Amino acid sequence: MNIEQARFNMIEQQIRPWDVLELDVLDLLNVVKRENFVPASHKNLAFVDTEIPLGFGEFMFTPKMEARILQDVQLKKHENVLEIGTGSGYMAALLAHKGRHVTSVEIVPELKAFAEKNLAEAGITNVTVEQGNGAQGWANGAPFDVIVISGSLPLLPEAFLQQVKVGGRIFAIIGESPVMTAHVITRTSDGYDKVKLFETDVKPLQSATQPSQFTF
Repeated sequence: MNIEQARFNMIEQQIRPWDVLELDVLDLLNVVKRENFVPASHKNLAFVDTEIPLGFGEFMFTPKMEARILQDVQLKKHENVLEIGTGSGYMAALLAHKGRHVTSVEIVPELKAFAEKNLAEAGITNVTVEQGNGAQGWANGAPFDVIVISGSLPLLPEAFLQQVKVGGRIFAIIGESPVMTAHVITRTSDGYDKVKLFETDVKPLQSATQPSQFTF
């Protein structure tokens, strides 16, 4: 496989058509090597439009989803990020290149170790991977400028809204299969602005709070 040709095709055929047009985002996809964050057994899928299994019931987002998140949170160089769900560390690596520091929370110890290894080998030093359950937010280091939740939630816990600064943004996929909606929620001085981005269907975040099931 010609890796650079495959990367070029991924950007041109999957990512650009999904309205990811900001050049700094597209350039970063050439800098952070996705194939180095994929499990060895799935290297051949590194540039395919699919969710790559990481084991432990977890998956990487598709390349176009990762790129769209990166574009839509509008991360700036001085900003600090909270990521819930580290996975392979690839999304954290992208965020680290655009922001000041990333705190990434992973519930599966083996994936925490895998992500830390991948980040170290990529020479990325401004990511801290924490072991824990971030489905209800993560107070350590809050408030953050940007929060990226790498898994779906049936509803967004109030804690996340409290843990982002005024002017800060949250990327969250909210809903239940088969219909979920990706949003960017911006905290304002007097509330929150929610913008719908696209519909999708992705794996729920482990330990996500379930809405109350009312029976009549």
